[in-house]
Amino acid sequence: MKSFKTVSQDETCALGRKLGELLKAGDVVCLVGDLGTGKTAFTKGIAEALGVSGYITSPTFTFVNEYQGQIPMFHFDVYRIGEPEDLFEIGFEEYLEQDAVVVIEWADMIKDILPSEYIWVEIKKDINADFNIRIIDIQFIGSRYNNIKGL
Repeated sequence: MKSFKTVSQDETCALGRKLGELLKAGDVVCLVGDLGTGKTAFTKGIAEALGVSGYITSPTFTFVNEYQGQIPMFHFDVYRIGEPEDLFEIGFEEYLEQDAVVVIEWADMIKDILPSEYIWVEIKKDINADFNIRIIDIQFIGSRYNNIKGL
């Protein structure tokens, strides 16, 4: 696991961009953190690295936003999902099988249906230091990521 500290939304986005530069089609990025910790800002950085242009928003009420770039990106927000299995009704498995990067906010809510290999990103506020400081832990799960260099 790698741990990072960011002191602004721009730095959180920049760290997402650094991770995004390492991603390939088929990668799944799982984001975990309380409301307002910067999951969408981190996703914006990933999108920039993948060549996605336009405004990135959290798909809280639609569950998934699809973005085109050099590598397509599917951005899920499962905060309002009833049961993890409900995602199958919107084609979750099909999204995972496409040549795209999948980013999932609130991934801890669907941990039972995640693929066996993914990147786990936990974002926490450092309330003892400053409201804007974030501690971001990134863990690469599965042999797919054995040779990841950088970050």
